Amino acid sequence: MRFTKMEGLGNDYIYLDCRNWEPPDLPGLAVRLSDRHFGVGADGLICIKPGRSGDFSMEMYNADGSRGAMCGNGIRCLAKYVYDRGLTRKTCLTIDTDAGPRGLELSVAGGRTERVTVDMGQADIFPRVEVKLAGESFSVFQVSVGNPHAVIFCDAPDRVELERLGPALEHHPALRERSNVEFAALSGQDCLTVRVWERGSGVTLACGTGACAVFAAARKLGLCGPAASVRLAGGVLTLEERERRIFLTGPARTVFEGEIGE
Repeated sequence: MRFTKMEGLGNDYIYLDCRNWEPPDLPGLAVRLSDRHFGVGADGLICIKPGRSGDFSMEMYNADGSRGAMCGNGIRCLAKYVYDRGLTRKTCLTIDTDAGPRGLELSVAGGRTERVTVDMGQADIFPRVEVKLAGESFSVFQVSVGNPHAVIFCDAPDRVELERLGPALEHHPALRERSNVEFAALSGQDCLTVRVWERGSGVTLACGTGACAVFAAARKLGLCGPAASVRLAGGVLTLEERERRIFLTGPARTVFEGEIGE
């Protein structure tokens, strides 16, 4: 079974072409392949399937085997996969996800996709909640961008003990549902710095939906204008709000291809 490893700002996934066939037990396969010591190593597994209403469908599993509804970095890489391999010649695509269809615009040079813009839709922001954890109190924005996020603004995201706080906040009963967690700060004019704990995967170098959630919360607080850059450990994403919809732009890269043995 052949696979391709791809990444968007270091948020890496294993891609399988499942348009005509798929292996059994995809959640278990995601756990086995995502292991960075005994597997390929990734933040999860993404299967490319025929479109339901769009051009293709994305089925995503986190590194722990849990199903993910949407992934901003993963969907950009999927667009690069289908274009660079000649599965489509369209540079404007619609990809079906568990969070609904998403429109993508590809920037192509020399026959290869370099950057992709994704229409991430509207963000739903719920009232802030105060979360108490290990003697600390956090003011949390709960934001949905097709999947749930807990956004916390702080002075210095780099100094946050993310490995300790991330899993506890992910499962905290005060939040609406099991959440991705972002610690964020305004680090310049229309520039946000973010660190991410991704549910089901742990600390990741980037999270596209997380960047959108932070941008939406920052817009609500008046911290930035309708366009901003979000700096993550793996690099920078560009966010723009158009008619209340969020558009996410960033790179996509193929790391390597391989074959999975028994």
